Amino acid sequence: MMETLLLSRIQFAANISFHILFPTITIALGWVLLFFKIRYNQTGQDRWMEAYRFWVKIFALSFAMGVVSGITMSFQFGTNWPGFMEKVGNIAGPLLAYEIMTAFFLEAVFLGIMLFGFRRVPNWVHTGATFLVAFGTLMSTFWIIVLNSWMHTPQGFEMRDGVAHATDWFAIIFNPSMPYRFTHMVLASFLTVSFLIAGVSAFRWLIGGRTEGVRVALKTAVFGAALLMPVQIFVGDMHGLNTKEFQPAKVAAMEGHWETGGNVPLILFALPDQEARENHFEIGIPNLASFILTHEWDGVVQGLNDFVAEDGTILHPRVAPVFWSFRVMIGTGVAMLLLSWAASFMMLRRKRGVEGLPKPVLYALVGMSFSGWLATLAGWYTTEIGRQPWLVQGVMTTAEAVADVPAPMVLSTLIAYLVVYALLLSAYIYVIFYLARKMSRGEDIGTRIAPAPAAAPNAIPAE
Repeated sequence: MMETLLLSRIQFAANISFHILFPTITIALGWVLLFFKIRYNQTGQDRWMEAYRFWVKIFALSFAMGVVSGITMSFQFGTNWPGFMEKVGNIAGPLLAYEIMTAFFLEAVFLGIMLFGFRRVPNWVHTGATFLVAFGTLMSTFWIIVLNSWMHTPQGFEMRDGVAHATDWFAIIFNPSMPYRFTHMVLASFLTVSFLIAGVSAFRWLIGGRTEGVRVALKTAVFGAALLMPVQIFVGDMHGLNTKEFQPAKVAAMEGHWETGGNVPLILFALPDQEARENHFEIGIPNLASFILTHEWDGVVQGLNDFVAEDGTILHPRVAPVFWSFRVMIGTGVAMLLLSWAASFMMLRRKRGVEGLPKPVLYALVGMSFSGWLATLAGWYTTEIGRQPWLVQGVMTTAEAVADVPAPMVLSTLIAYLVVYALLLSAYIYVIFYLARKMSRGEDIGTRIAPAPAAAPNAIPAE
């Protein structure tokens, strides 16, 4: 029977993997909706409101899924990982409470106005509600990333009788990795939403839903992705350098390097063998890893063998999962970059907008609709598995926090979670494309929105 620790880790990974899919959408989609709404207010063009009315439905669906999955995930702090709160609850508890007080309540109060206030409140109130909901999702992200970052680079605390006590909340909140993780996550969310909007809009375009709302959503998403991908690459590089400083074992696992040295190659492909402590079938580019990680061609990079204690205890993560998840993230990001640039180039070069996109590119956009999810999950696996064996870096190991629960009980709940999540995820994707097909057939696509004046109207026109 598999041990409780491993099963508990898999169960929490399954829960957070499912949960993170939906905040990754709502974090950015709220701001995209605000952009659509402001453009409608500025221009009075119905196409912006048409785009808003379709994507606000997806936002509501994603928000609901995120809330439900977040609740089940939080239960596991008590059921599976009681040692975590016992040791660092004085820090984790307040940070989670800040998220509820400053973000969740804000979203819950104004979400109803955002969804149902088109005809019931003045236009400025509806626009303001959209802003506050978007701001709430960002604040929620901020506090969660603060806690997660503190677990990777803990600062501002002291241990008393084996329990962490805060000594400097500013140092806790603005710990060394937080700015990089927060920026990287927010950009990942915007890229996820960009490709979701682009993919679903391309799907609607291909099946005949060639409305102005679809056109403007597709163009906004493609150009947004093309602009943000280079920024994300730059931020990712900065994040990697920060990780190298504070978690060098993780970087060594990401790169697949065993021995410390200079002139380190960038390994493109290899089969890491943790037992033999070497790579098989290695293919690499000479010196490139040294240049990326140290900005010097012969720079010295620590290897995994530096993280083995004298008694043989391994103080680095399992190499293969980190090595491969990192490459999945990078590979997906490269595909997103190339596709967004190619689509943008075609639309600009031919000066025909969406009509300038050939069918293969439209099909590629549809196929990449959920590529942001793949990149985000791969990135989270890299950073979270890469922290092992630590739960809080240098403070608490994962094994110290796990509950003394029989393995069969954990296995049974894990299977139940996986079945439910598979059904919910299938239903979620089905509903998105069901709405896309329905609205592309002319049902509720916003054609009944009355034209607005050039200046901001006093109230949203009736549906």
